[in-house]
Amino acid sequence: MKKFLFLTLLISFELAIAQPNCQAFLSAGDTLKYRACEVAKARLNHYQFSRHYQEALDKALAIDSTFAFAYRAKSTAYLKSGDFITWMQLMNQAVKYDTLGQLEYRGWCRYQFFRDYQGAISDIELLDSLVDYDIGYSVNGDYHLHIGRALCYKALGQTKKAIEIIEANLDEDFPGPYDYLHLGVMYLETRQLDKAIATFEKQQEINDLAENHYYLALVYQQTGIQTKFDQHMMQAKEKYLEGYKLFDPYVEVMDQIYLEDIESALADVQTQMD
Repeated sequence: MKKFLFLTLLISFELAIAQPNCQAFLSAGDTLKYRACEVAKARLNHYQFSRHYQEALDKALAIDSTFAFAYRAKSTAYLKSGDFITWMQLMNQAVKYDTLGQLEYRGWCRYQFFRDYQGAISDIELLDSLVDYDIGYSVNGDYHLHIGRALCYKALGQTKKAIEIIEANLDEDFPGPYDYLHLGVMYLETRQLDKAIATFEKQQEINDLAENHYYLALVYQQTGIQTKFDQHMMQAKEKYLEGYKLFDPYVEVMDQIYLEDIESALADVQTQMD
């Protein structure tokens, strides 16, 4: 499970900076971008931190300093190393020269990697104000950008606003793999316990995770149904040990739990019974 998720994330980031079709620039009459695009191909098969990779993109930018793709591709190494300042400088240039094509990427990365919640909200809401079509999904494909925006508001302490955003944007026919989980946790945090139970049950149907059982157990603990608490907390432990849990190889995911959380909850109940 971990290996599958790790490979999925790596592939998604490679797709996010995939080489553009150089011929399209030539067909549009933009010979500078065509030449820059062709030169940028020299980076292929080189590691993003390598001199060859970065120099190929520098040469492309020397040909056309407005080639947004090159700025975004250069930024990836700084994203992975946690250098927010350099990454942001490069991505600001990418957004400057290709606003509609780069805002979603910059916004999502500000949330996922740097916890720049207000910045992520600003990017996503700006994009939404500029287009009349669906603004799309996160780089890894796990979240619609409106769901990501809601998570940012929750992180800023505005859980009720976050709930409103998810309720207005959650696609019940094609929900994201974690949408109901996060919404259920928000209902739990605002003590809407009946809604929390119903929402966690929906999450269980589409993607049954340790986190889902853990938080559902906490709901039943608050309602005083001890048998349900025990049942779901034990299921949380089983799912966790089997690898069915939130996971990101780069960062901690919102609402992610650890084995210690489960064992601590079980130990606390045992202590109370003793």
